[in-house]
Amino acid sequence: MVVGLLLPAAVTATAGTPAAARQAVSDLVWDRLADCESDGDWEADTGNGYYGGIQIWPPTWREAGGQRYADRPDHASRRQQITVGEEILRRQGWRAWGGCAREIGML
Repeated sequence: MVVGLLLPAAVTATAGTPAAARQAVSDLVWDRLADCESDGDWEADTGNGYYGGIQIWPPTWREAGGQRYADRPDHASRRQQITVGEEILRRQGWRAWGGCAREIGML
């Protein structure tokens, strides 16, 4: 696990679960996730059906409220993508990012 990137929280949960996601996540973690998901390209549109730095699927983007910022993640700012990512994390836990979450030590 990446040390020092999560702030302490008064919750005990299994890593990757929505309850575990209640811990505040630093921007460094989101940047590391984006490095894994999209080579750090917050405007990524690779044709794989996922968009933006943290590779969000459009239906998930909409369900997490992303359309208040832009029609797709790659059209939103880094900060906006992180805000939506935090909501996805709250709902789905780190499993939403599977392999990359595991690679950066969040699963």
